[in-house]
Amino acid sequence: MLQHFKHKIITLSIVIACINSGCKSTAEYSQKGKSVILKEKNFKHYVDYFNTMEDENLKFAIPNDSAWTWMEKNIPLFECPQQNFEEIYYFRWWSVRKHIKKTPQGFAITEFLVDRSYADKYNMISCALGHHINEFRWVHDPQYIEQDVKIWYRGNDGKPMNKLYKFSSWTADALYNRYLVNKDEKFLLDLYPDMVTDYAVWEKERQRKDGLFWQHDVKDGMEESLSGGRKVQNARPTINSYMYGNATAISKMAAIKGDKEAEAKFKAKADVLQQLIETKLWNPKSEFFETLTEKDTLAQVREAIGFIPWYFNLPEKGKGFEKAWEQIKDEKGFSAPFGLTTAERRSPRFRTHGTGTCEWDGAIWPFASSQTLTALANVLNNYNQNYVAKNDYFKQMNLYVESQYYRGRPYLGEYLDETTGYWLMGDRERSRYYNHSTFNDLMITGLVGLRPRTDEKIEVNPLIPQEKWDWFCLDNVLYHGNIITILWDKNGEKYKKGKGFRIFKNGKEIAVSERLERVISE
Repeated sequence: MLQHFKHKIITLSIVIACINSGCKSTAEYSQKGKSVILKEKNFKHYVDYFNTMEDENLKFAIPNDSAWTWMEKNIPLFECPQQNFEEIYYFRWWSVRKHIKKTPQGFAITEFLVDRSYADKYNMISCALGHHINEFRWVHDPQYIEQDVKIWYRGNDGKPMNKLYKFSSWTADALYNRYLVNKDEKFLLDLYPDMVTDYAVWEKERQRKDGLFWQHDVKDGMEESLSGGRKVQNARPTINSYMYGNATAISKMAAIKGDKEAEAKFKAKADVLQQLIETKLWNPKSEFFETLTEKDTLAQVREAIGFIPWYFNLPEKGKGFEKAWEQIKDEKGFSAPFGLTTAERRSPRFRTHGTGTCEWDGAIWPFASSQTLTALANVLNNYNQNYVAKNDYFKQMNLYVESQYYRGRPYLGEYLDETTGYWLMGDRERSRYYNHSTFNDLMITGLVGLRPRTDEKIEVNPLIPQEKWDWFCLDNVLYHGNIITILWDKNGEKYKKGKGFRIFKNGKEIAVSERLERVISE
């Protein structure tokens, strides 16, 4: 319940907008949506610069010379006084657009720009599909991610692609979270049967007798880990949390559909997994969620995957599980100069697997950083605890921003050294613009704090410490068919809308607070 939170919640009345607030289709509103405060032209210089950074040897659906036109029509705008945050925000939209690929079956989203031998048709790889859905849910035109998902599940003569199940996935959860942004019930329910079938496939192929799920670390996309191996069948926090998230999402889809039997069935599956994860994967000695080995013993090592249960708000409140988050502040734990490591630094086996074979034995992977920061935002929003605070979130987002540079220019690759920030395969062609993580979803839902909901209230809880920035603005956010604008102006001089924290819907102010704090409009 919201009253359990220590921080103050301000509830204000919505000023009724003159524009109909009913949910229009995303595609329809993208043509009408317009920023309220920020001007698109003021950010074009970023794209002009990005276009000069490379020779663009690979071009797909939207080449560099069309990048700004695409961004101008499709993305929320962001402005803040810390230039590197702003630059990487636009860089990530510019780079993810490179991965939109036109195929005979519609648009696909790739992970690598360079063809990979182990990819499916159209160079598609399913490992980061959940990340792709969460990032693209903020793109105004829905066709890119919708067609990508349908190719994955129906692109093989109406059946799933051959390599869809090569990697663990939280697709159902991601699709439901996308629904919370656009309220497109028709698309969600169209994919509902595919998600039910998807869950059954994983139950058949990966469920143990005790109800937990097992996975090879490489098929979690996390090879050379400290707790597993490429052929070891361990019950990992990854796939088990994913399946909890998927079951919960399918239950909610069934509720929308009006199928009470399926709703209860998948809710029960989620409840069983929650109990199993809390009892079998929690190590009371290390106070952390760990991998359960084939021998049914805990791995006795903390890895970043132990934070993933909070990505799905899985751990029950009031049972002390949140103590695990102390480890992100400990330099012997996961805290490093360039971000959060994938294994605890105190382990004698930390970074012992060499370099160049995609090791998950400690180096920083944006894939994992995205998951951990999403989970951390959930802890700060949904749990009453004293282990982590806004300062911790901002610190890690700041490091995530700083890490996305190479040779003095914005860069995104596979993984990096935790102490030097050096991209470990940064000079390999395959690593450029690696589409294996989220960033702008974190900026919108975490840092600025727009928290998607099922109802029409607008909830914003910025995780920016009060003293950090005197101003910022997130504009042109397409949410529930409306254009949302969120701004902070400490002195009222930057945007000339008055002092404080303000939320606008379709240009009409609906909430205001003197401080940077959680606001829920009524």
